[in-house]
Amino acid sequence: MRKTIKLKAIDFFCSAGGVSCGFRKAGINVLGGIDIDKKCKKTYEKNIKAKFLHADVSVLKKEKLIKYFNITQNQDDLLFVGCSPCQYYSNIKTDKTKSSKTRLLLADFQEFVDYYRPGYVFIENVPGLDKKNGSPLADFKEFLTDKGYFFSDGVLNAKHYGVPQNRRRYILIASRINRVITLPKPDKENIKTVKDAIGDKKIFIPIKAGTIDKTHFIHTSSALSSINLKRIKLTPKNGGGRISWARIKGLQLDCYQDHNGHTDVYGRMFWDKPSPTITTRFDSLSNGRYGHPDQDRAISLREGATLQSFPLSYKFYSKDKNTTAKMIGNAVPPKLACRIAKSILNGE
Repeated sequence: MRKTIKLKAIDFFCSAGGVSCGFRKAGINVLGGIDIDKKCKKTYEKNIKAKFLHADVSVLKKEKLIKYFNITQNQDDLLFVGCSPCQYYSNIKTDKTKSSKTRLLLADFQEFVDYYRPGYVFIENVPGLDKKNGSPLADFKEFLTDKGYFFSDGVLNAKHYGVPQNRRRYILIASRINRVITLPKPDKENIKTVKDAIGDKKIFIPIKAGTIDKTHFIHTSSALSSINLKRIKLTPKNGGGRISWARIKGLQLDCYQDHNGHTDVYGRMFWDKPSPTITTRFDSLSNGRYGHPDQDRAISLREGATLQSFPLSYKFYSKDKNTTAKMIGNAVPPKLACRIAKSILNGE
């Protein structure tokens, strides 16, 4: 193991600060973040204690970062984070017309890497990024090699890195300083579960669907229609699914009458397993297995943030529930980011 290094980082596409949170925990000096969504600004600045640059990376002038973050070109101790939104290449079925604008954000990030030549680079994205035709990833990896970077990449599952969530993501870390750089080793023995994360009823007190928590703990759960309340009450606790009420007249959805797939929809989480992937719609019962294991509701905003491995003290500054859910769901889990940062710093 090589001697621990000291790094400072700029977090492109930072959103609410998942990567920055994990990197700070690992000992990296986070100079600040950049994001097109101004709604993330207060959450990022208050929690990360760093600058937030509200900007569209695709049109941002590269030299602006020199004064704003007090950096220079060719800094060996500088790390650029580029976890760009890329739903276009997701394995999950999404509206490609809406997500097509995200296709080239990695290429935009590449231009900043080319201009500043930081010592280190980290990107995280959907697993499909490394397989889909037309993905900019192949060009990015060729670019890194041409510019003298050495890299390690692959698809990691957050559940192997202390996150109580089944979340597969493509990860790449690169360095032009060290010829050998490796992804952190997975721990497949000590898997954190939903119960480990949100099972303490003294912290996550039982609540009803529709509860609004105006404190920063945001133990807020979406309201349910009368029919959805009937559905979840008939869904067995601890992992039950919609198959339980499939034959009850008026409860089964028309789209599932002759369809056996998407069994997670309207389902409950299992106490003794990691949660499913926390998306931007995790607070909605109809968007996946987001039902609480034994309470008749979808998981709360704070429960989703905890399953993403945000600290309980992390505050999300938004009065809009959907905006908060989006910030949480879009984040890189801080504990995964922390493990990656430690691997870069210590050469694990």
